Amino acid sequence: MKTIGIVGFGTIGQRWTAAFAHHGHDVRVYDPDPEAGARFDGIRDGLFADLADLHGIPAERGAITLSADMAEALGGVDFVQENGPEDLPTKRALLAEIETHVGPEVIIASSSSALLVTQMQAGCRHPERIVLAHPFNPAHIMPLVEIVGGDRTAPDVPARARALYDAIGKKPVMLNREITGHLALRLMGAMWREAIALVRDGVASVEDVDRAFIYGPGPKWGVQGSFISNGLNAEGMDEFLRKYGKTYEDIWADLGDATLDAATRAKVAEAAEPLLTDRDALRANRDAAIVAMLKLIADKGPL
Repeated sequence: MKTIGIVGFGTIGQRWTAAFAHHGHDVRVYDPDPEAGARFDGIRDGLFADLADLHGIPAERGAITLSADMAEALGGVDFVQENGPEDLPTKRALLAEIETHVGPEVIIASSSSALLVTQMQAGCRHPERIVLAHPFNPAHIMPLVEIVGGDRTAPDVPARARALYDAIGKKPVMLNREITGHLALRLMGAMWREAIALVRDGVASVEDVDRAFIYGPGPKWGVQGSFISNGLNAEGMDEFLRKYGKTYEDIWADLGDATLDAATRAKVAEAAEPLLTDRDALRANRDAAIVAMLKLIADKGPL
């Protein structure tokens, strides 16, 4: 088992902490906010209950310690998961500071959702051990971790990071090169741009756009992904593309080009707000459903 350093104890850092500790790793957390520990105490039982439901009850959880002093928190750690603000100058300064408290062999993985590793590692003394490892929310139970190195990342570092995430039940994907938004956010962004345009243009309500995905491609794509799912809709991918390729090209040519200008934001927010009245219940139901779906996918999914 390793000792994991967590830098930043917000929503993402809390859930990384729970995931690592559930699988037996000791976790040492740095956050300067004196209220950070109390916030975690209020949700930790729920996080560990989710993890036990998904992965089973562990023989022994790792210990979690929290410090407002970075040197104290990171002394002796084997791996660092950084979860700082999504701001390039802040991220560069934070990574450079983390480096002063860990050995040059310790991998520092950033949870950044949009920044490029090459930009973040520019000010580091040992840029070769900086890697991106972006989780998907809610990060304690969602399996996806997107991994990519920067221009100065050592070739073996992404694979070494992947091995750690594999060992805690994650499903990492490796990017061959950096790209804004990585993989999943780009796929979501493409779908959501069209969803926004459909609502903006009055084609359907927010509720029915969501319903179309939930009861249409959602279950199939959730279990098998788009390529396998579509290939099964015909006798293989070549036949599917020959039969339905023109249909998709016609759809692509007609897709909306949505922008989040003030008028669009206002229209979408007004339409969506009635569906978000009980956020706590929606989050609880979401997490329970995700756990159930992930257990089903683990049993029936191909990947």
